[in-house]
Amino acid sequence: MPVPVPLKISADTGAPGPVGYHIEGDSVPVLQVELNGTSIYFDHYVLLWKDPLVHIELKPQTKHLHRMRSGAPVFLTEARGPGHLALGRNGAGRAFALPLRAGQSIEVHEHQFIAATDGVEFTCKKIKGPATMLFGGTSFNVETFRSVQDSGIVWLHGYGDVFEVTLQPDEQIDIEPGGWVYHESSVQLEPINQPLSTAILRAEQLAWHRFTGPGKVALQSMYLHQTVDISAMLKSAKYE
Repeated sequence: MPVPVPLKISADTGAPGPVGYHIEGDSVPVLQVELNGTSIYFDHYVLLWKDPLVHIELKPQTKHLHRMRSGAPVFLTEARGPGHLALGRNGAGRAFALPLRAGQSIEVHEHQFIAATDGVEFTCKKIKGPATMLFGGTSFNVETFRSVQDSGIVWLHGYGDVFEVTLQPDEQIDIEPGGWVYHESSVQLEPINQPLSTAILRAEQLAWHRFTGPGKVALQSMYLHQTVDISAMLKSAKYE
């Protein structure tokens, strides 16, 4: 099995274009974006500050009501330039950009997404299995981002330090369920439960997410577990 290595992160695009960005902050990183005639979308709670000229509106995602089970809003927020805005996930770690070629896609663990350019298509699916080894759970969300234009950018946040491993065909790695950030769509994910049985403990088990190559997987050294009161959220949103 290949050993994960620290992810090399570029803090600045260093080039003009429809969207420019740079990442600042050593403890709780901030993504600063300059919109030049284009738009990006994100969850509304990651917005820190903005230029008054930047227009904000909702980007409906009515097919993804189960996002709220992980504490994420159903509706994404879209920002249109020109102007500047700053985003952050309010957690210690590393923020980084993933440029996508036309047709390229990635699968992202819930609570890692910061923003994406408007040429990147978003879908969300629920996968059965524990969300983390410590807190358990029965399912978790995986969000797919696919570039439908010539190119696109997705910005992600990894909690703690971020590592990367490149798997060759049929190579595998087992990762704590809350310990990965994203994987390329060519990589297969399989939730694994390993029973632990002793004379005293008969119902304990270890949980893993098994990844099979080829492709890249990003890992994080800590993770976020967000508990959600679904009934309260439904009442607030007037769904019941």
